[in-house]
Formats: sequence, C-alpha cells, structure tokens
Amino acid sequence: MFHVEHSRPQGTTSTRNQQPPTTSPRICDTELSSMPALPESRIAALLAPYLAVPPALFGQLSLYLDLLLKWNARTNLTAIREPEEIVCRHFGESLFAAQRLGPCETLLDLGSGAGFPGLPIALLRPEIQVTLAESQGKKAVFLREAARTLGLSVEVWGNRAEALPPERRFDTVTLRAVDNMAAALVAAEPRAAHRLVLLTSRAGAPSLPDFPERIEIAIPGSEDRILLLATR
Repeated sequence: MFHVEHSRPQGTTSTRNQQPPTTSPRICDTELSSMPALPESRIAALLAPYLAVPPALFGQLSLYLDLLLKWNARTNLTAIREPEEIVCRHFGESLFAAQRLGPCETLLDLGSGAGFPGLPIALLRPEIQVTLAESQGKKAVFLREAARTLGLSVEVWGNRAEALPPERRFDTVTLRAVDNMAAALVAAEPRAAHRLVLLTSRAGAPSLPDFPERIEIAIPGSEDRILLLATR
C-alpha cells in the first residue's frame, strides 16, 4: 500500500464538527424538507445506465441534488441547471468513475467545484479518505455544507492544490471539468502516488508519459466523453 501523509496540515479544514461561516449563503434545513426536485425513483431510472446504485444512497443523492439547486440559484456552482441533466452528467459520471477506482485508501479531487466527482465517490466508497481541493471561497463553503448535510467526513482544502504541503500524496487524484487541463495536470501529477482519474472528452484526453498504464472507458449516453484511468 502506498505511503500517504495522514496528518492534517495547518490551515486545512474538515467537515467533522464544523459549521460554515455565518456570512455564507447557507440553506437552512427546513428549506430542504420541502418537495424534492426529483423523486428517488426518477433518480434511480436516470442513473441506471451508469451503475446499479445501492438503494440506501438515493436519499442522500436527492438531498445533494436539492441542496445544489438551491445554492446554484444564488451562487454559480455549475452551468447545468436542469435537475435531470445534473443527475446524468454530474451524478452519473461521478458514480461511474467511483465504481471503477479499484483499491484506494486516499483520494484528492482537484478543482472539486460543486463536489464532482469527489462527493459521489465518498458516498459510494465511504472507506476512501477523500480530500476536496477548491480554491474558490463560495464553492469551498458549499462543499463543507454539502458534506455536513450528507453526513460525510471528508476534508475540504479551501486553497489551491499547489499549496498543499509537498509531502502530501494520495493513492488517486481525480480531475473533471477543469478550466486548464495542462495546468491542472502540473498540480495533479506530483500528488498522485498511483493513479490519475480523468473525466474528459476523447479529443481532450492528454498524454501522460509518467502514467504508462492507460485505460479509456466510454461513458454511457455520450459519444465523446470518457473515463481515463492512468496508472504509474
């Protein structure tokens, strides 16, 4: 098993026993108790092409969807705003990757944004210690609130991944929907002790000479998007 630094460096935040700042656009719990955006049966049907989701997860995925939609109405977390498209593109792709990770103890989701794929991975694979790296303050606050709502003990690194202590490495580093793939890979490769996992397009898939074992898997429902697993 790969050596991973487990100590929490100064400045790192965890969702355990933590509440978001009072200045954040926090959504109160009563707002989430109203009618869900989609029934769990519809979420199950939309995710069926991607994987067989454990039934116990549908309630958490519904909570996640509702929280994301409410925050996205006032904070730009994702350009996708239709609930069914969010379930397919964000939840489906992320869970599709989660079930194909293989053995993994620690994972860094670099540029986590609204939590994809890191939070769905944490839901499906609770044994993995997940760190979400997100430098934009409002998105980092959302990640903490989402993890609290979903009952997940994940670490939120509210800074650039390059600011992580140099000795911190992870079994797996994930990348999805990053603005600058070349720059993101410069930050990601030194952190990945074993594997890089990219959700990208075939045309945008980079060459990764330091990760010679490479598998590309077509994502269901897409002609162009792939899951790229690259291993040292």
